[in-house]
Amino acid sequence: MSSLNCQQLTTKNAWEFLDSIDTVLIDCDGVLWNSNDTIDGAVETIQMLRKMGKQPIFVTNNSTKSRRQYIEKFNRLGFTVSEDEIFGTAYVAGLYLKHKLKFSGKIYLIGGSGLAEELTIQGIPFIGPGYDHVEEGEDVHNWTNIELDPEVRGVLVGFDPLISFRKVCRAASYLTDPSVPYIATNLDGRLPIPNKGRVIPGTGCLVDFVTKAAARQPTVVGKPNELMFQCVKEKFPLINPERTVMVGDRLDTDILLGKNCNLKTLMVLTGISSLEDVQHNQQSTSQSLQKLVPDFYLPAFGDLHKLVKKE
Repeated sequence: MSSLNCQQLTTKNAWEFLDSIDTVLIDCDGVLWNSNDTIDGAVETIQMLRKMGKQPIFVTNNSTKSRRQYIEKFNRLGFTVSEDEIFGTAYVAGLYLKHKLKFSGKIYLIGGSGLAEELTIQGIPFIGPGYDHVEEGEDVHNWTNIELDPEVRGVLVGFDPLISFRKVCRAASYLTDPSVPYIATNLDGRLPIPNKGRVIPGTGCLVDFVTKAAARQPTVVGKPNELMFQCVKEKFPLINPERTVMVGDRLDTDILLGKNCNLKTLMVLTGISSLEDVQHNQQSTSQSLQKLVPDFYLPAFGDLHKLVKKE
């Protein structure tokens, strides 16, 4: 299949597409739901895939929830999912620290309850979550003597709505030691939301803040890093990349992960990226942009079960 060819799935090719896959990696935000609203037809499509013997696996860059918290959300929105099928960046970050780095010591964490819970499950101590207030009128030059925990041996940055200037100072100060690993859950610039004309900055904005201050680049565990798929393969060792599709709404994370791991790719138009973005990449002479052209697209993931029913 040409890397520049992006086919719309229709009643004419949906069955051929489904016959070519056994495993479906599915992004969550912007694909299955937007905020707390289920995208029409998504529940039915997951049910259809299971009935056809396909294995859905949910891979999300959202670090705000642990697997347990995601199960609660899936159930609330009408999906039936097992914990083993969920790979969020909070979980993957914990696995990376515990099993890849063999990490010992404390983590300085910029992040929320999801990351905190997954680190706790892996037995990794941490400090950092919650408020670290900056009072009006404080002289930031006094922070050259900011108190640091000598047991901190790593820094992990995820989504944190309580981010503060003082937190960035602490993270960057720990990172002056080159032996301290710097890990980020993802580099997403903004969150997918249904309200046009409104923007919620993503984790990538916070990571940029720390990266600039620390003058260091992080190891990113989320999409499009292949580490996410490696974690999936360890849990599902029989997965065949040639018969696996990555479904997502973002070209630079979801689709690029698929391309990096030699998977089929399916883009939906209910989140961040648009067909105009695809067309721009198709017309570009840049190989890095051409790599961001999906193999297939659908207006919405929920349309897939409707195409099959029409046949």
